[in-house]
Amino acid sequence: MTATRIRRTRGVKRVVAWVSLGLPPLFWAGNFIVSRAVRDLTAPLTLLMVRWVIAFACLLPFVVPTMRRDAALYWRHRWLMLGTALTGIVGFNALVYVGVRTTTASNALLMNALIPVLIVFFGAVFYRQRLTVAQGAGLILSLLGVFTLALHGQWSQWHTLSFVPGDGVVLAAMVCFAFYTLWIRQLPADLDRLGVLGAHVTIGLSVLVPLWFIAPATATSAHWSIILVVAAVYVGIFPSVLAYLLYMRAVRFFGAERAGLSIHLIPAFGVILSILFLHERLHLWHFGGIAAIASGLVCSSFPQKHIPPIQDRDISRPV
Repeated sequence: MTATRIRRTRGVKRVVAWVSLGLPPLFWAGNFIVSRAVRDLTAPLTLLMVRWVIAFACLLPFVVPTMRRDAALYWRHRWLMLGTALTGIVGFNALVYVGVRTTTASNALLMNALIPVLIVFFGAVFYRQRLTVAQGAGLILSLLGVFTLALHGQWSQWHTLSFVPGDGVVLAAMVCFAFYTLWIRQLPADLDRLGVLGAHVTIGLSVLVPLWFIAPATATSAHWSIILVVAAVYVGIFPSVLAYLLYMRAVRFFGAERAGLSIHLIPAFGVILSILFLHERLHLWHFGGIAAIASGLVCSSFPQKHIPPIQDRDISRPV
């Protein structure tokens, strides 16, 4: 292979990696908007069940051979597989769907902004991960962008923010996703990520199906309409199958801390989607907030010193 072809291949891989970093927040931003929009049409547990049943149906034809081949590896890393499935598939999504029924949009943005901070904090406490200067600067910049969007550019109005019980539920969801991000990188590199997602969804449904059947009628109610069907199809494919596959790839390429910073794109994409679909007006502070978030991501991508990997460590044995 010529030097030119090698450089071209590396360039393509880097573009794919950046796409893997940017698309999951877009799909998850849509998930927040959709779940908030249909909150009066269905109970959170039903939406969560339908979401992962659709995802499982989409994945099944492609993952069965891989899951059979890697079954022994899944069992060898059973606690890691169980932990990532319960935090990333069940816990995070269940808590978000419950929390967005009561919390405000501004508060949800602030809760999401905590994910990269939690990833850095838990990584430092449990795995002795060090934050580089570039990552620290990127984290601060992107946080400033999120707060700008959440406060509509009125920083003097921070004291007007009020919190409701749903905020605590969403915060718990953010903790789940922080651990999911740290733990997902510990999976062996030779494990097929499509098969891993199939196994995660299988574990998640094995927990959700019994809960759905024993839950009271109020927890499983649904008023089916074309709007709810479209919403279910969206959350079952884009933020479930595509976003999780791409995010696992991004974590593997960029590392947990840098990939986690992409979560700050969720409020930026949420603003864009609200303007496109909810006809909200575009303001100067929109540009400022999004620019700060983008600058933070770019800053965090600067070359850094080697950081010891954590993929070979057992989640049950933090350093």
